[in-house]
Amino acid sequence: MNGHIDVESEKDKGSTFTVTITLGESNRKQQINEIGVEPHEMKVLVIDDDPIALEHAEIVLNQVGISCETAESGWEGIDKVRICHGRREDYNLIIVDWKMPELDGIETTRQIRKIVGNKTPVIILTSFNWDEIEDEARKAGADTFVSKPLFASTVMDEFKEAFRSKNEALEARTADLKGRRVLLAEDVPVNAEIMMMVLAMREIKVELAENGLIAVDMFKNHESGYYDAILMDMRMPEMDGLEATRIIRSLQREDAKTIPIIALTANAFDEDVQRSIQAGLNAHLSKPVEPEVLFETLENLIRG
Repeated sequence: MNGHIDVESEKDKGSTFTVTITLGESNRKQQINEIGVEPHEMKVLVIDDDPIALEHAEIVLNQVGISCETAESGWEGIDKVRICHGRREDYNLIIVDWKMPELDGIETTRQIRKIVGNKTPVIILTSFNWDEIEDEARKAGADTFVSKPLFASTVMDEFKEAFRSKNEALEARTADLKGRRVLLAEDVPVNAEIMMMVLAMREIKVELAENGLIAVDMFKNHESGYYDAILMDMRMPEMDGLEATRIIRSLQREDAKTIPIIALTANAFDEDVQRSIQAGLNAHLSKPVEPEVLFETLENLIRG
């Protein structure tokens, strides 16, 4: 193959083998590009109670440029998924081991689906024959199955198929933002003006509340379904965004529990995202908010 092999070895420390050959360009890159996602743009979560399996997954995925995060239990994985979803920075792919203590892969998948919906592909990883669990796993939200040990090529092939089918379904379900009415709670005039200009780019109607207390009153004083979404600043006088959200969620009216409420905040730590989710917010966007991220969030959260 017109190449060569080198080895460097040191006793009690190990050996390094280097193979150098000339190869033609692979068509795999082109296949991946068909779905618009490069490996180095991907963020994958692997959930497995076996530390060796997690280490193996990190090595295999990192070798092809995929960013890999790990969780050693179903509960830890669910927490990571919840925080990323709150930021609207969902994982591109989640790989879940089937056999885990406390929370197995099927139940973990079911809980993940409650958070991210059907958007993120989920692959069940197993050393066993999956025929006996396939029906239950698919009902829980699993897209496909991969055998151990994990190989990057297999992951990408399965991801590609799941990604394509999900994108087609999501395109049919996202909301048209033109003419939608949004309640904006923002106490800084300059920030409010900028946000209203951004929303005007998609012909969204905006009503401004200068603090959380006013936002609650405006929501109360309009009929159910009047607003399609609420953009909530977190730090405001009179009443902050967390308290305003808690009050709105506690109201005894049909839309109080379902209206999308999105945090706009400079507070970007995981604890801040957790507090937002616990208060009833659907998403946690860090300032300055990228317009396309905001529009995508609104499209996915507004239904009907």
